Amino acid sequence: MVVSCLAVFTVLRQIEPLLLLEQLGASFFYAALQMVVKDRSVNASCPVNPNASQPTEESQQKFISDFYMIYYLILQVAPILPAVLLAKIGDRGWRKAPIVVPLFGYFQCSLTLLLVVLFNLPMEVMFGAAALFGLSGGFCAFWSGVMTLISLGSTADDRSKAMMRMELLYASTGLVANLASGHLFLMYSSRLGRGTFLLCVSTLFNLMCLIHSFVLLQVKQITNQESEENRQLISDASLRVPTEASGGINKVNVVLLFAAAMLYISGYDGSVDMLPTFVMKEPLNWNATQMGYGNAAGSVIVLTSFLAVIVFRRCCSDSMLILIGMLSFASGIFFMSFVTTTYMFFLARSLNMFALIPVPMIRSLLSQEVPASSYGITLTSLQVSLKVAGLAYIPAFTKIYQKTLSWFPGFIFTLSATLTVLAMIPISIVGCRSSRHEICGKWQNRHHHKQ
Repeated sequence: MVVSCLAVFTVLRQIEPLLLLEQLGASFFYAALQMVVKDRSVNASCPVNPNASQPTEESQQKFISDFYMIYYLILQVAPILPAVLLAKIGDRGWRKAPIVVPLFGYFQCSLTLLLVVLFNLPMEVMFGAAALFGLSGGFCAFWSGVMTLISLGSTADDRSKAMMRMELLYASTGLVANLASGHLFLMYSSRLGRGTFLLCVSTLFNLMCLIHSFVLLQVKQITNQESEENRQLISDASLRVPTEASGGINKVNVVLLFAAAMLYISGYDGSVDMLPTFVMKEPLNWNATQMGYGNAAGSVIVLTSFLAVIVFRRCCSDSMLILIGMLSFASGIFFMSFVTTTYMFFLARSLNMFALIPVPMIRSLLSQEVPASSYGITLTSLQVSLKVAGLAYIPAFTKIYQKTLSWFPGFIFTLSATLTVLAMIPISIVGCRSSRHEICGKWQNRHHHKQ
């Protein structure tokens, strides 16, 4: 009995229970936010036709897309400096800081949306909640903190698999949460307001997550001597994969990886962020349950991406895996341009089955190009770069969607596919450079053994 309790306590002190609670809370919050925004769009105050008694579909689409544009822009800008500050604090030994502080932001966001529903507050209140969430570091700091802990606790050979394993847990939890969210949104909503129960559950999970990070989460501290010894062992033992930077930083590869990540995320997030708005209009016109299933499809993509990494990495390099993922997303999102029915939507998403391979693999490659002492700031710099890119692609995709709504609503998805194809160019260059470096390394080793 004592042994079992100790085993349970040991598991609870790991990062996995924290990720499970955070994903449940975040998924329920996002599902509720989507439907609350849709409900409020019915009362949009700026109809295209002033003489109309009810807002037109175009005015509702403008209300929804404008809300998300401002909301996402705040989420892009606000975390930049706090995330960098938290990363530096983390690299100085306070590894919990980039995880604990953003979790407070998650809690206040779900609590604020609950108050908006209960007291019928204006949706603009959520802009303030988004700003507070960003100032706490947001997902940028939180996920970088999680990836830093994983990087410190794994070898270069197993790092991409370890990162994808966390993505798998995160996606599996999101799948369950999204499938349930549509049904929970409609529970006990007649008097208190639609989504009240779902938001209460979300707030509770976020509070539990915050308490877990303070009380239970155990962080293994790795000294500089340990990281140097680990790097030396990896360098001597493995030649078939890139290892961590033993001296300086390969600046060319780092720049190319940053460029590829920014292009890919611009195409990926720019289009995926518009999907909730796209499916709320005719001819799809989804309800809360269908929205939950649509969000669950995104979680399934993480599962299939993880399985692809397990299967393909035996015969493919990291660069090739990234290209496979980018090609998968480009084909699926291009097909999304012509979706007019629900079954076509899920068919297009099925083509995206490997679409979430690129970003964690790019993080893995980046961590192999820098010393262990710079993991936190490097991974956070990547996240910050993606946030800066969001300042361009979020308003661009929103305005392009609004301008093309009447003649080709799927044009933004075609644009996204084009950006993804462009992102494949720097990754191809990194792959060629890595292959050449690996061949040179093997030749030098053989020459050294002969001597």
